Amino acid sequence: MTANRIRIGIIGAGANTRRKHIPALRQFDGVEIVRVVNRTPPSTARAAAELGIPHTSPDWRHLVEADDVDAVLIGTWPNLHCEAVCAALEAGKHVLCEARMARTLDEARRMYDAARRHPQLVAQIVPSPYGLVCGPALEQLIREGFLGALRELVVLGADDQFWDYSAPLHWRQDAEKVGRHVLALGILHETALRWSPPPTQVFAQTQLFEPTRPLPQECRMAEVTVPDSLQVVTRLAGGGRGMYHLSGVILFGPGKQIHLYGERGTIKVEFLPNGEERVWIGHAGDEELMRADIPDELLGRWRVEEEFIGAIRGQEQVELNDFATALRGMEFVEAVALSAERNAPVTLPLPG
Repeated sequence: MTANRIRIGIIGAGANTRRKHIPALRQFDGVEIVRVVNRTPPSTARAAAELGIPHTSPDWRHLVEADDVDAVLIGTWPNLHCEAVCAALEAGKHVLCEARMARTLDEARRMYDAARRHPQLVAQIVPSPYGLVCGPALEQLIREGFLGALRELVVLGADDQFWDYSAPLHWRQDAEKVGRHVLALGILHETALRWSPPPTQVFAQTQLFEPTRPLPQECRMAEVTVPDSLQVVTRLAGGGRGMYHLSGVILFGPGKQIHLYGERGTIKVEFLPNGEERVWIGHAGDEELMRADIPDELLGRWRVEEEFIGAIRGQEQVELNDFATALRGMEFVEAVALSAERNAPVTLPLPG
């Protein structure tokens, strides 16, 4: 790799990679997408042709070892993240890995350890997209004391995405692919942590209301192995309390929202399906919540690829997300799963 030239290989050219990562990476001078591999040779060939990528690899291991690759973008399901990330780092490649970091806390710790062994390499996890636009304004409000001490955190991610039991099994309903992750728990918790103290204890329950789904390609029904309903109560550092409601099988649910209730004020954020973020605020003395008018200078934006390339070139440090931040999110996901299995509270941080 020369000072400005960065050659990128892609493992898994799925929807998010095609829609976001590839167009954004191609905006930077000196950045080339030189190689791609998908799950099968035919899909690899199609991706290369459709995306204008000059070279293909027969498997992901070949790609991470390729001499013409400086950095690897991993856009696969979480079941490959740990193995591919660790191999890429050991091969001397910078890594941008799609969220969710890994299937389990153990896998995430192995990835974190691999990144620590290679501090000269950039290792980044794609962050939660929620709150990136309104985040700077909320962070300023919180710094200025709008909320006062946080009393309650409410995280909502409940809708009908999996309500139709006749729809084919989705990869997010397969624990072999997603591990401990349930619905949008991880990404919504990651967003909440940007504005809230971390949890010190969790108590969770889960339920699976629709236990089977069709597998059309195999002409059979398959077991769903990920809960479709989750509730969590938490104790926060500083004495606050939190509540999480996640579901994929309710009609007319609240969708995705985060509420922050402080001793002095309230902030509510709605994440609409079209990507819009609506912020509502109310302070002591107000008669009702008001829609916040956020000035342009306090609007954030998606800059994942910009941060990745900037970090490789030594122009900035990765913030959203470095492996340490992503690891803390994985610890929460693991603690929730353990609590639901044991029907008991689990204290954070976890041992080990």
